[in-house]
Amino acid sequence: MVVAVFILLFLELIQIHCKIPTTLDGPFDPVTVSLDENFRGNAIDLPDSDPRVQRDVSGFEPEQISVSLSSTHDSVWISWITGEFQIGDNIKPLNPKSVASVVYYGKLRFPMHRIATGKSEVYSQLYPFKGLKNYTSGIIHHVRLTGLDPDSQYHYKCGDPSIQAMSRILHFRTMPVSSTHSYPGRVAVVGDLGLTYNSTSTIDHVTRNSPDLILMVGDLCYANLYLTNGTGSDCYPCSFPNTPIHETYQPRWDYWGRFMQPLISRIPIMMVQGNHEIEEQIHGQTFTSFTSRFAFPHKESGSSSPFYYSFNAGGIHFVVLGGYAAYGKTDDQYKWLQRDLANVNRDVTPWLVATWHPPWYTTYTAHYREVECMRVSMEELLYQYGVDIVFNGHVHAYERSNRVYNYTLDPCGPVHLSVGDGGNREKMATIHADEHGNCPEPSTTPDDFMGGFCAQNFTSGPAAGKFCWDRQPEYSAYREASFGHGILEVKNDTHALWSWHRNKDMYNETGDQIYIVRQPERCPVQPQYPLRFQLETAPYIIRQIIMKPSKMIRGDEAVCCSKILDPLDMGASGITGPVPVPVPGVSPGSLPYRGVAPDGGVVELGVVMLVGVVDVIPDETPPPAELKKIKRCECF
Repeated sequence: MVVAVFILLFLELIQIHCKIPTTLDGPFDPVTVSLDENFRGNAIDLPDSDPRVQRDVSGFEPEQISVSLSSTHDSVWISWITGEFQIGDNIKPLNPKSVASVVYYGKLRFPMHRIATGKSEVYSQLYPFKGLKNYTSGIIHHVRLTGLDPDSQYHYKCGDPSIQAMSRILHFRTMPVSSTHSYPGRVAVVGDLGLTYNSTSTIDHVTRNSPDLILMVGDLCYANLYLTNGTGSDCYPCSFPNTPIHETYQPRWDYWGRFMQPLISRIPIMMVQGNHEIEEQIHGQTFTSFTSRFAFPHKESGSSSPFYYSFNAGGIHFVVLGGYAAYGKTDDQYKWLQRDLANVNRDVTPWLVATWHPPWYTTYTAHYREVECMRVSMEELLYQYGVDIVFNGHVHAYERSNRVYNYTLDPCGPVHLSVGDGGNREKMATIHADEHGNCPEPSTTPDDFMGGFCAQNFTSGPAAGKFCWDRQPEYSAYREASFGHGILEVKNDTHALWSWHRNKDMYNETGDQIYIVRQPERCPVQPQYPLRFQLETAPYIIRQIIMKPSKMIRGDEAVCCSKILDPLDMGASGITGPVPVPVPGVSPGSLPYRGVAPDGGVVELGVVMLVGVVDVIPDETPPPAELKKIKRCECF
């Protein structure tokens, strides 16, 4: 009996000792974990000769295969490359039409009886200066698979069957359907990965954690730390100041794709633009490699740019923003963000997660308050719609904030998580802006690419009148310089477990862990679009009624459909309500429709309906005389 009581007390003590804190226990006193000098070492890139980055296929067989999500669970993108890249003075791009883009796929344990075709392209990175080498890629293929069931295993192979150039059979799992009860098991969050020996450790740890989805928050392969001849440098600011243009060594992209294929050919990965992807060319081209090599669900989510888009993963709505795309309140990105957030149904996707590369809240001198203009422009909007979590990279260390808004502790603000510690060759960030003598000059902080200056001295709080705090800021809950990655596990509609893992630890150890708790009753979000219906949880009904017509309400007049769009543009979910802001071509009181399609495409402004939509173009609206001829509209 005594032994049993002792065991129970011992187990209770262990439970108390191991209790994972929640954000309800906060705000937490700031914690800094000192740098482990024995572990830092050098971040050395993998050499070209490493077997993990060498081409292991022949001819036009597929390589660098990856899976990425569309905007909803029933569609994914498969991407790959065929043919070899060329680098040198005289290069001739491959013909993208010379090789077909085909994917055979089907549910696991069933035949791959479905076939999808897609598009292909080739890009070039050109440096028309004496002594510099040009680059042209292999043929890049993107194919969208549609009509997929939620939370299901599929197998596939990609390539061109007409020339017997197909990949081996691979597999992936779709996301669960969006609801308050279904979530991906684990979302891995990785930033500033690079292609070093530290990067390999990060990916090894990620793989051991068995994620269902990977969020790559910018700065992938660091090709821009190299000259076109393959000579490398340790950091971007100090590299090659005397060259006529900032060079890159594009084969590093191919090496990165080969290294990552074993993981991302089966686990969907979603990309965020980072500053190391800018890769300027003459005539102003930027981000060519990034936008060519990966598929983005921007069109499906109503965006005109791959730099900002959204997607659902079960009951999580992810918003990906571009820290290096115009973000002012009159710019397209901001307007898109307004529309996207207004259409989020928190009864279907209760969790709202935003991500972009450069952090708004960092206490390291590296990139301190660098994108303050972006914060000033967008933070209020994210707060208004109750964003729960923000993921960033850029700063090569780990940092977790308390809930914060406008530099002030706020129980309704998001938790900001900076995970730019993936292992790249620029090494760790170790210096804090709040330590004596380390505060940067304000004029040195703005990002050179975006321009603008918004980082003024604080006007309130303990740092009022200063540009930096003189101690670790109260909004910074935990910071540590160590290579690693994070795992997000959403448990239900109010609790999500966040775990940060160091590379130097055992696979199952955590360096920082907390339950992030939503409080919708304390922090209510009032949607600007009153929800009328939401069919994301009933995808099978949609296919039965997808071709039925609908109507648009414009004032007191009902305008019937004049045409049905292609099924690839049909909507699978609908949200209606008064137009919250002036929209060109739509009169006040109209009921706009925004739908995410089951088989592709998004209609941002259309008719109020269940499924099936028409374009709303003022010049094509039937005149009043024609409206009188309409006797009946079938609507839902």
